[in-house]
Amino acid sequence: MEAQNFLGIHLSRDKATVVYLGIQGRERKVLDCFSVTVEEKDGQESPAATNLAELVAKTCAARKLKFSDITIALDCTLFSQHSVHTEFSNPKRIAATVRFDAEEVLAADISELAVAFRVISSDQNGSDLTVFTAQKKLLSDFLSALQAFNMDPVIIEPDVNSLARFAWHNASLGEGSQHFFCALSLRRAYFVIPKVSNKGRPEQFSEASALMRTFLIAPQQQTDELLAVEIPITLALLNDSASLDSIELLDADSPIDCQQLSSKLDMAVSKLDLAQSVEVTSENLAQCSSPVDFAIGYGAALASLERSETANFRNDFNPYQGKKLRIQKALKFLSVSVTVLLLAFGLYVQLQLFQKTKPLNRLRAKFAEDYSPVMLGEKPPTKIKDAVEKLRKQLRRIRAVKSGLLSISGEESVSAKMTLVLQAFNECAQQVDLNVNLITITQRAIRITGDTSNRKNTLKLFDSIKSNKLDIGQQRLDEKAGRDNFSITVVPK
Repeated sequence: MEAQNFLGIHLSRDKATVVYLGIQGRERKVLDCFSVTVEEKDGQESPAATNLAELVAKTCAARKLKFSDITIALDCTLFSQHSVHTEFSNPKRIAATVRFDAEEVLAADISELAVAFRVISSDQNGSDLTVFTAQKKLLSDFLSALQAFNMDPVIIEPDVNSLARFAWHNASLGEGSQHFFCALSLRRAYFVIPKVSNKGRPEQFSEASALMRTFLIAPQQQTDELLAVEIPITLALLNDSASLDSIELLDADSPIDCQQLSSKLDMAVSKLDLAQSVEVTSENLAQCSSPVDFAIGYGAALASLERSETANFRNDFNPYQGKKLRIQKALKFLSVSVTVLLLAFGLYVQLQLFQKTKPLNRLRAKFAEDYSPVMLGEKPPTKIKDAVEKLRKQLRRIRAVKSGLLSISGEESVSAKMTLVLQAFNECAQQVDLNVNLITITQRAIRITGDTSNRKNTLKLFDSIKSNKLDIGQQRLDEKAGRDNFSITVVPK
């Protein structure tokens, strides 16, 4: 199976963490990762987003990262999360009406916001949704800046979705039990509880099968105390938390005492060994701003492998057209290549044909030089067969003129006609007792009037005429005074 490389980007307002992931079958390997930061001035979101996208693109180019798909995980500080109920259960109907439902919940103009959603549950009464909203202009500026460097993300999703995907594939989930995954960075906290049925954990991650929650942390707040309060509140959202028996922490910097927290929550608490779970080196992790940012980027890179629909901001304001454009570009290149190939093949065939017909063309030119004088300046026909037939006719004409059968103009001469008639008479005159009364000669025919002793002899005379290359045209026969009279017109054959 051919390996594929994917890029996951965790994007915040002034920072981006990029994870370059190589995937072959079930094997996943972190090929590279890094974080970049830009300085942001107050009220200048767009320049910061543009500069950040440019910095990401140039760093990827400098590291020679080649990838098939890009997924952006949008930081929780850049979007809002809302619970919305819709009367529809069909995903297409939900997508068509979610903006109106979200506008009612927000009680604000939603035209400047990009909307993404995921379905929590559906029944005959409709669906419960988690709706995410983000500033459309910020996303458009970052997206346009990346596209300027030939980087077109397929998905822009909330970072908590990416982290849930990371937990699903890398946290130590037990078979048939629910598992609480918690990730803490300097200013953000993420709770993910994948819902596992009695049949065990399915192979494919589904956003609908996980409870997700994110919130901000104050700089001076004690994280262990915060977790001791927020975890029970989150567990209260579950219909059944009896099977939830452990909590796994991905902690960035705060030194949380797992044993003390476990005693407060009456649950087992452990820390996730990130380097061991994803097989990433400490040198690579050192290039990222925090382990949590790395985990989110890692989960984003896995998004292209999931078949289920994800909460994608791009579907709302700028649907991904990359595959369509690549197909169109490939078809255009293919059509141009085929055209060039056909032209080259045509030129090759023409050259071969020219080489084959070159001697024939020389013969045709020489033949034309000899043909024109013989045919009195006439050009030879295109087909050699027609030219040969014309030459044969001309040869027969010359021979006829030479023998006296034709005049120079091509018509039968009078003397030639008369000679043929006299030859016919001489062959049978005595036998048929021939009397010739009148012979009229014209340019076209000879009129003969006479008689024989009987009708039988007259027919013998006609046979003699025909045997001497003459045809009998008009004829008139009658008997008078014991003689068979005839009047005929003869022409050369």
